[in-house]
Amino acid sequence: MKRFLCTLLAATLLTAPASAIDTLENEAIEISAPSAILMEKSSGEIIYTKNAHEKLPPASVTKVMTMLLIVEAIESGDIALTDTVTASKRAASFGGSCVYLEEGEQMSVDEMLKCIAVVSANDCAVAMSEYLCGTEQAFVQRMNERASELGLTDTHFTNCTGLFDDDNHYTTAYDLAVMSRELIKHELIKNYTTIWMDSIRDGEFGLSNTNKLVYYYEGCTGLKTGFTSLAMYCLSATAERDGVEYIAVIMHAESIDSRNEDAKALLSYAFANYTLCSLRSPEVLPPVSVRLGNADSVQPICDGAESVLISRQSSGEVSYSVALPSEVSAPVKAGQKLGALTVTTAGGEEYIVPLVAANDVPTANLGQIFVMLGKLFLFRR
Repeated sequence: MKRFLCTLLAATLLTAPASAIDTLENEAIEISAPSAILMEKSSGEIIYTKNAHEKLPPASVTKVMTMLLIVEAIESGDIALTDTVTASKRAASFGGSCVYLEEGEQMSVDEMLKCIAVVSANDCAVAMSEYLCGTEQAFVQRMNERASELGLTDTHFTNCTGLFDDDNHYTTAYDLAVMSRELIKHELIKNYTTIWMDSIRDGEFGLSNTNKLVYYYEGCTGLKTGFTSLAMYCLSATAERDGVEYIAVIMHAESIDSRNEDAKALLSYAFANYTLCSLRSPEVLPPVSVRLGNADSVQPICDGAESVLISRQSSGEVSYSVALPSEVSAPVKAGQKLGALTVTTAGGEEYIVPLVAANDVPTANLGQIFVMLGKLFLFRR
């Protein structure tokens, strides 16, 4: 019977739905930009796509990857926010959006990152690339490596700023959404991308965020704007309400206003129509007894995604049903399937979450087996 149930469980896992929603077609929302995407952060679920895999120049939205590498270096301990960065002659020569660094001028990593996030400072981006990797060229190589690690096959960088139009410097709305999702996993970056106005140089130089959604769109958490004459107006916009965060990427828009309106339309649609459903049991999962193991039991844990995006129409009462065997035989390997958690939404969508062993439980040695037999004998007496 147990073997039959396990076989049935495996078949159910293979047929479990991967999503509660269908990706909307281009005409479902009126977006004027030729390329766009809407993604939920936690699940990575794509809600809307329009030419999202078309390779296009990203302008300063390039700096999403630049900021990602900086934040990852900070959180790994390779650099610190308090570190001092000295501007090179090359970094100080950069124009466009900048804070007019002078050769030899020193700023902390904290200030440099703030300038990149808030005013898209090209000079600070180059200074940070040199601080992290020695040269911008070496940093760009790392940008491309990181893109490859994220599985982004339609992205290639030739600089860390996006200031220069280059046929070999391109990405897609989809790839930018993935980069943005990776960046906002680091809560640190939101200390900078949510700044509306600030200053540097002891208040002498003012900063005003290039992303106006930070000021007037509820819950906006960033993220990055961009413009060149070839790329036109680009934006990766992120916003969070009630614990759900969405990413809207707009590429090649005709104007700042149309870019912002497109992003707002996508984000507002998401907040109005979708929410997250937890794929974790609200109750503590019971341990499973292990026969002839060096431990009496093993703790099951949920495997896979922690949540799934569902329509608000399905977001009423959610039921959770746990199926676990009363006992398994040693040895047990960490990650071994033990059972399943069935999550059923108010709309009838059903999700099967594997329950797996949290740790190894080796087979008991001879001495331990004798102890078990002794306890069993005493108990039966």
